[in-house]
Amino acid sequence: MFGLPAGRFPRDYAAPGRDAVRITLVVASVFYLFRYGLDRPVTATYALFAAIALGGLSKIPGTGRQRARTVVRLLPVSWVLVAVGTYLSVRTWSAVAGMLVVGFLLAFSAVGGPRWAGAAPGLQLLYILPSFPPYDPGTLGARLTGTTAGLALLAASEALLFTGPDPPSYRERAAAAARRAARCATLLAAPPYILGDAEIEAARETGQTLRSLNVPEAERPAGPGVRDRALSQTGLALRALLNRLALLTGPPCGPPVTAVTDVLNAVAALATATASRLGSGPPPTTAYDALTGARARLATYTAAHPTPPPANPSANPSASTAPGLPPAGAPESGPHLPSADASESAPDSESAPDSGSDCESGSDCESAPDFPPAVLREHAAVLDAADAALAMAMAADLAVGGRKRALGAATSRFWYATARPPALWWHRAYGHAGRRSVFFQNAVRLALALTVARLVAGVDTLPHGFWATLAALTLTRTTLDETRSTIRRALTGTLAGALVTAGLLALVGAHTVVYAAVLPAVMLIAFTVGPVKGVGWAQGMFTLLVALVFAQLAPTTWRLAEVRLLDVLVGSAIGAVIGLLAWPRGAHDELRRVTAELMRRAAEIVVATSASVAGGTTAAAPPAAPGHRSLHHELVLAESAYAQYQSEPAAFGGGRGRPARPAVDWQAALMAAHHTLWGSARLLEPPGTGLGPAAAGSLGALGDRVAGRMLQVSAALDPGGDTPAAPVPLIDPSLADFTAQPPGAPRRYYATASWLASLMTDLTRIAGAGHGGDGAPGPRDRR
Repeated sequence: MFGLPAGRFPRDYAAPGRDAVRITLVVASVFYLFRYGLDRPVTATYALFAAIALGGLSKIPGTGRQRARTVVRLLPVSWVLVAVGTYLSVRTWSAVAGMLVVGFLLAFSAVGGPRWAGAAPGLQLLYILPSFPPYDPGTLGARLTGTTAGLALLAASEALLFTGPDPPSYRERAAAAARRAARCATLLAAPPYILGDAEIEAARETGQTLRSLNVPEAERPAGPGVRDRALSQTGLALRALLNRLALLTGPPCGPPVTAVTDVLNAVAALATATASRLGSGPPPTTAYDALTGARARLATYTAAHPTPPPANPSANPSASTAPGLPPAGAPESGPHLPSADASESAPDSESAPDSGSDCESGSDCESAPDFPPAVLREHAAVLDAADAALAMAMAADLAVGGRKRALGAATSRFWYATARPPALWWHRAYGHAGRRSVFFQNAVRLALALTVARLVAGVDTLPHGFWATLAALTLTRTTLDETRSTIRRALTGTLAGALVTAGLLALVGAHTVVYAAVLPAVMLIAFTVGPVKGVGWAQGMFTLLVALVFAQLAPTTWRLAEVRLLDVLVGSAIGAVIGLLAWPRGAHDELRRVTAELMRRAAEIVVATSASVAGGTTAAAPPAAPGHRSLHHELVLAESAYAQYQSEPAAFGGGRGRPARPAVDWQAALMAAHHTLWGSARLLEPPGTGLGPAAAGSLGALGDRVAGRMLQVSAALDPGGDTPAAPVPLIDPSLADFTAQPPGAPRRYYATASWLASLMTDLTRIAGAGHGGDGAPGPRDRR
């Protein structure tokens, strides 16, 4: 409704300045109305702190209108917190027990996504405020009235003041990616049957727009609900589809057969229909059925055309596959993507697959021993792209239609499609209810700090103990180093603020009109400067701000500043002690441990999948195959640890007697886990036909060697006292029973070998395992 002229503020102060104006207008309006207009100090207090809690302390992501909707939805939660805090404050022990339980639950609610994580600190404040004396249930009505007034006016200001354009939603981003995929598939289905460098780069950049790190927090589909999970899975499927299409290097020998171009055209049509569906269009039922049929025809092409067409004389007979493995970037997986919990680390790019071989154009079938390897690899890659497109369409339809989806999403792929919201919340919470989850660690750490602060305030009758608990809330960090640094700056700022406050209180005395006149200006400065200058300035200005507020509620002296400093010191000390005792290194150690376990689980699946493919067995429901559920759970934990790790300072690793650890490309480790899940699920799909002895022996050797590399990565990330340091070499073509291109090997062999090659490519990027097998150092640690 109202805009803010561009260039009026320095860039760093523009957004905090707009927020400060909103909060100041809300707080001043409700506080002055109830304090001076209606003479209801209790209502004024709760109105003020409610607006500060969710408007200043909380960091709710999104645009103004999105934040307004979040505040409105949190209003009933705020009522419950105020009521529970009021009644539990009757005794110190009940208040302490309530602080432990409520503090943990609110902090643990971060598993629900960015909005819950951002609102949690403010909700904590709304519970902390009434949990301190005086115990007066008779004022509960006034407290709830103030809370409601403050939050209602805050929501209105968020929706109406300084609104800007909404960023593209994730559905809009996914629709744009689907249109890009349709264009790529259309180009691949027509001469020259290959994408140019510009199209490949455009596909890569489009895929990057779907990565969580490149999406505003409010737009990330990170919630536990059906639509968020499906939308996240849509993004993963689209990134996989774009990657597979970019890796198609054209037919190895002349124009592709009609069955291949039919599949690519069907992929283009389904991608276009999916983009329309994401824009609230009709379900892509017809296009989905068309691609399903085209894929089936390509998979059985050889049965209808037993004799391959003549060789293309322009083919290069001298080109061959590199020894040991098919090209490292060949497509490797199918449509079975992980759930929405695994939303961060889908593959980015791969090396281009081999494009040349002594071959003939021909069909693709599991029993096509007469067809050259390059043709089989090409058709396997096209089928993989089709599988990714089918997964994209099913996920998109589920994201838009929810439980009323039109496409029949199989429960093995989309297990959450028919689950009720409480069950999905329980599944998300249960998955993180353990000491290996950083969400659980953070919740325990903060709950303990708040509980101890409340206990000290109650037992020692600490004056204004509310401030000590608030200090523990705002100054406790996920790592000890960060907590110590934060406390040092906070105490410095609090001391400076206390000195200014003491001088102001001594000078002004009981003239409340002065405090009322100064409060808006101080509040405006505090909420503008604090977010930019850091915690020292924020604590100093907040010390002055709360003193101005309390001076208008009751007579006070300069000793209020002394009490404020003492309370912050007590709260800081409690936060430091708890930070030392409860996971002091935050996500740094946990990320290594969980990634090491991730690699061990992936190694088990690699061995089991290779053996199943070699023996011709399948799994009726691939996502429920042995090991898949465990690997997916580890992947969820690893990605949440990785997300927190990126927000923590990189001060750990060396010094203080700890040897510096090697840099690790965590993204590559997560990509390897994704590839393991996707490829295994695809390869275990029925029907499964056995391989010949030569192909089975070669595949077993490849799988064992990749699993060995994974175990070495695991040992390097979480080493024991006598962990061997010798690197596992790359695949050796002289291994017993190993043949790079076994005679008569079907398409399933080449699809599996390509999957193993992509895993080896991921593993060579993880520098924590020593070297990537080629002696090349890895990328930087904080990638």
